[in-house]
Amino acid sequence: MNKEIEQLEPKGVWKNFSKLNAVPRPSKKEERIIEFMLNFGRSLNLETGKDEVGNVIIRKKASHGMEDRKTITLQSHLDMVHQKNSDTRFDFDKQGIEMFIDGDWVKAKGTTLGADNGMGVAAIMSLLESQDISHPPIEALFTIDEETGMTGAKGLKGGILKGQILLNLDTEEDDEIDIGCAGGIDITATRSYAEQTVPAKSRAYRISVRGLHGGHSGMDIHRGFGNANKIMNRLLYKGSEEFGMGISAIEGGSLRNAIPRESFATIVLPENVQEDFKGAFQNWAQIIKDENAYVETKLEIILESVEIPNTIMEKAVQDKILRAIYGAHNGVYAMSAAIPDLVETSNNIARIEIKSGNIKISCLTRSSVDSAKIDLASSLRSVFELAGCTVSLTGDYPGWSPNPKSEILKVLKKQYELLFKEEPKVIACHAGLECGILGRNYPDMDMISFGPTIKGAHSPDERVSISSVKKFWTFLLQILNNTP
Repeated sequence: MNKEIEQLEPKGVWKNFSKLNAVPRPSKKEERIIEFMLNFGRSLNLETGKDEVGNVIIRKKASHGMEDRKTITLQSHLDMVHQKNSDTRFDFDKQGIEMFIDGDWVKAKGTTLGADNGMGVAAIMSLLESQDISHPPIEALFTIDEETGMTGAKGLKGGILKGQILLNLDTEEDDEIDIGCAGGIDITATRSYAEQTVPAKSRAYRISVRGLHGGHSGMDIHRGFGNANKIMNRLLYKGSEEFGMGISAIEGGSLRNAIPRESFATIVLPENVQEDFKGAFQNWAQIIKDENAYVETKLEIILESVEIPNTIMEKAVQDKILRAIYGAHNGVYAMSAAIPDLVETSNNIARIEIKSGNIKISCLTRSSVDSAKIDLASSLRSVFELAGCTVSLTGDYPGWSPNPKSEILKVLKKQYELLFKEEPKVIACHAGLECGILGRNYPDMDMISFGPTIKGAHSPDERVSISSVKKFWTFLLQILNNTP
């Protein structure tokens, strides 16, 4: 199927995207994709290297007659979010992404696609290898580990880049020009608990919450998508309060920057209440489905009998943890007072792992206002500490403050209007972009972000619009022809 995708226009971009997707590239395991990019740059006889953290930098001289233009830094990240449906057999460490065409969309078979940020990387590769595209001096910056900590951008030292203008190709709506983004911080709550023997005359069940949209915990946080961890906790809380249910294990969600689509729990009940519990459970499940009916049309809440596990959580800790998860904020916390319709602050309860005497709860808090980010993080910390957890705040990264007077913004707005006969939307986004981090060591660099339309990023529903990639490519070439 990749051969069919390579025939799409613009062929160079789709060809490079297919090559990129043949290389496993999970965050924090980018050795293979780094080597791939180094070999790519060297095969073109371009100045190619990497910095001490693994970011790849490739430079190409200006086209004839454009030598006096400002150097443009084109930037995208090499890693991708690895997510798959629970019933999909796929090894991200060994297999290339399996793609297919569905109308105007390119999708993947049961996994994330990697269009975020592979389309940006592929476009830059196409410019670097081109022989007939006019452009100013180009400096390609391919960062690592954007999705799980932005450590590539954080580790890039000042003085390495030569560009005066940075084009970040990591925005996901083709009619938007991004001039600002949110910062973020990871909240991790952990504690241990005593395991107890399962009482005699008990029955065990597995609860499954699945079929949710999932998606990007920044860009999609306002869409009302269900959070599998919060739904599961609601069920477990009711079961514990009304039927004396014990919890053996919980595994919900995956990555911090993905809204959790699935959660699974193994529970134990006294034998004499199991029939009443089954009836109550079906009622709870239907209420939750009805509440989410307009958004989560594929939500499944399933109860099935399983073998009795060896142990369950001690009751006192179980009660505290269920209350803490119930009380912890999830979703939009505040809207921006400065920019209409922009989410200012949010939290994603991303992953819950309870097993074998250990609890780990992982969250990602975002905000375009640094003080508000820390305020919500402190609130979450307090909730989990009340449940006896040790809480760490790590991976703090800054937002990117909008500059409406940016010179490169004027160029993009003018060229967009000339090409497409309409005004672009100039926005700030609630996702984390690397511009804010890069700006700390390169404060004089004029930065902007744009890209093709990508839906469902960070979920197996991820897809990229074919017609939008063509539009994005046309726009990028127009920009390079008209930079100062």
